[in-house]
Amino acid sequence: MAQLVQSIPAFKPGGSAVRSRVLPQIASQLRGFFVPMQFYCYILYSAVLDKYYVGHTGDDLGGRLRRHNSDHEGYTGGKGDWGYKYLEPFATKKEAYAREREIKSWKSRKRIEA
Repeated sequence: MAQLVQSIPAFKPGGSAVRSRVLPQIASQLRGFFVPMQFYCYILYSAVLDKYYVGHTGDDLGGRLRRHNSDHEGYTGGKGDWGYKYLEPFATKKEAYAREREIKSWKSRKRIEA
């Protein structure tokens, strides 16, 4: 991948270099190269709130956890002490979301903790 980065021409103001030379060059170098995306179903736990949160993502797990711990409006916002209790990888977003819905359908703290 380092070789790919070195071959990209420098960005020039106006953006035409990016559209006309860089993108086709990257596309041609990546042709036939496939990196499967990883999706996860996860369970977070907050010791301060003594609560669990179930979700799914295809994002970087560290970045996703930082967003949960940021000061935002929503279920996980505010306390900033959420941590992963459980991670389960999936090949597709559909599978990860189905597993999230299955866990949420339990509606049982004891079952989640087990």
